[in-house]
Amino acid sequence: MAHCVGIEPCTLVMDLEGTDGRERGEDDTAFEKQSALFALAVSDIVLINMWCHDIGREQAANKPLLKTVFQVMMRLFSPRKTTLMFVIRDKTRTPLENLEPVLREDIQKIWDSVPKPQAHKETPLSEFFNVEVVALSSYEEKEELFREQVASLRQRFFHSIAPGGLAGDRRGVVPASGFSFSAQQIWKIIKENKDLDLPAHKVMVATVRCEEIANEKFSSFSANEEWRQLEETVQTEPVPGFGRKLTSIIDACLSEYDAEATYFDEGVRSSKRKQLEEKLLQLVQPAYQFMLGHLRSGTLERFKEAFDSALNGGKGFAAAARDCTNYFMSQFDEASADAHIDQANWESSKVRDKLRRDIDAHIAAVRTAKLSDLTTMYETKLNEALSGPVEALLDGASDDTWPAIRKLLHHKMLSRLEDHARGIVEGKAKEEAGRVLIRMKDRFSTLFSHDSDSMPRVWTGKEDIRAITKTARSASLKILSVMAAIRLDDSADSIENTLALALVDPKSGTTANRSISGDPLASSSWDEVPSSKTLLTPVQCKSLWRQFKSETEYTVSQAIAAQEASKRNNNWLPPPWAIVALVVLGFNEFMTLLRNPLYLGVIFVAFLLIKALWVQLDISGEFRNGALPGILSISTKFLPTVMNLLRKLAEEGQRQANPGPQHNPPVPAKTLRSGTNDHDDHSSSASSGITSSENGTEYSSPSAHQKAQ
Repeated sequence: MAHCVGIEPCTLVMDLEGTDGRERGEDDTAFEKQSALFALAVSDIVLINMWCHDIGREQAANKPLLKTVFQVMMRLFSPRKTTLMFVIRDKTRTPLENLEPVLREDIQKIWDSVPKPQAHKETPLSEFFNVEVVALSSYEEKEELFREQVASLRQRFFHSIAPGGLAGDRRGVVPASGFSFSAQQIWKIIKENKDLDLPAHKVMVATVRCEEIANEKFSSFSANEEWRQLEETVQTEPVPGFGRKLTSIIDACLSEYDAEATYFDEGVRSSKRKQLEEKLLQLVQPAYQFMLGHLRSGTLERFKEAFDSALNGGKGFAAAARDCTNYFMSQFDEASADAHIDQANWESSKVRDKLRRDIDAHIAAVRTAKLSDLTTMYETKLNEALSGPVEALLDGASDDTWPAIRKLLHHKMLSRLEDHARGIVEGKAKEEAGRVLIRMKDRFSTLFSHDSDSMPRVWTGKEDIRAITKTARSASLKILSVMAAIRLDDSADSIENTLALALVDPKSGTTANRSISGDPLASSSWDEVPSSKTLLTPVQCKSLWRQFKSETEYTVSQAIAAQEASKRNNNWLPPPWAIVALVVLGFNEFMTLLRNPLYLGVIFVAFLLIKALWVQLDISGEFRNGALPGILSISTKFLPTVMNLLRKLAEEGQRQANPGPQHNPPVPAKTLRSGTNDHDDHSSSASSGITSSENGTEYSSPSAHQKAQ
């Protein structure tokens, strides 16, 4: 323990070494944990050194220490906020803003996993500790930068007990004159607590022995003849049953490890087993990638052969491409599932995507070649169709020769190209007409569930669901009207109006017209649209609309239910008639209150108590999940809440009845350093003490700060 020179107010630092060193015996480790807990109990600031590479690791060196300190600290002492400053040592290039969230998450996980006594079941981590994170560069590699960072860290300990300072809230601290006796009592409590004697020696032995067993099994696996033969074969050709064979070999290796390590500490044994499994998977992963490569190349070659055969057999290009692609992609999925290793969670999605891209590239290349052949064929036919007539026209040369040639050229060229283009467009339109219901539901879902800014709607009770539904259905009807017929000509039709009047807003049409003409959709053809251009008949449109409404009705009903629930949750006032009844029927009672003001005081006090209970129990929040769950939850919390309010009132009354002089108590601080053995005496820091003798009264507040190395 030493006094920090140059830091105001007076600050003491305690340095503790080797809190979890594996070279120490079990009894020594227990003593070190006891002394670490003592320092934590009397300190305001605790520096904990942590290697940068330990962040995010489940088996980091100081995690068991933190878990023990958290658990025993809660059981031995009442909550007081201590500042835990984690000093990340040998910081890498990873920015501190990326390391800090991971470290805080690790600390929170440790806190959540610690068994808590009943008094602290709901106590958050922030009630005990204020977590700070800083980072220091490597002392060996960047000494100058390290010294600058330590100097900057030292500055944070100036005025540590000032409001907003580093020393926490300093609840429960004692005057400097009573610090010695307080520290003796804290040490006595810690020494008498038997739970601090952790079996560290057994854990150390398990760590060493399980690691040796794991290394032996890894070496045995590497020399396994079956594995080596499998690895050699898969580099040149696919291996049938690859995943099953490799899974069996890995499982045998892990079973041998389990048999030899079964009597060691379970946590250490499981950790080393997981590390062994990871090493085995890293060893076999290249063979797995070779296997996927063989599957991809073999599937691609078989696809090319089947695709060419389908085209040569007279099958349509689009149908052949679709069918062959689906079949061989499913073949690859089955083969990759057969190659899967049970112990690994690897995915073959990247190789599958590469295969799909290769297939699409081959289809595009074949399409280009086919189009080139078609172009050549049509050029030949066009040459045959034009050469003879042009020759005849030129043979009988006259003033009308070139106009006749231009007319012939335009007619032949446009008629052939237009017929081909129309065939492509009509084929695609018929294909899309088969998916019109899916398009309609997607359009409805997009417009109904999102606002004009494409943000998801929250049904608060202010939205006009009827208008939103009508708008979304009108947009969906637009898709249906567009897909009902092929419109490559400029001729107009009334399909959209007919559908709108018959399906979306039937009341807008005149009743007389409907009674005369009957149902406008009870037909197998559209007016002014030939059957060859019809994609969806009126009867089909009516059936699709009925199916569309039935499948979207659930979405609308859910929105209405959510809106009504929101209105119920936000409306706590009784109906107007009930308010009027209360005023009329309660007039006599109101006059009684005016004549007896004492009643008003009693009612006001009762109101304050009920209001406090209302806030503490969060009654409005409890009843959001329903009446019965709310009643059950409130019934379990009611008595503890009432007792808590009475206790606080009693404490407040006692505090006002016994005012006393205020003292500035000691502020110890410490640093726990887990597994670090370096030259960071500069990173120790501390807390403060102020002594004043004005009016004969002593005010002193030393703060201790410990570092456990």
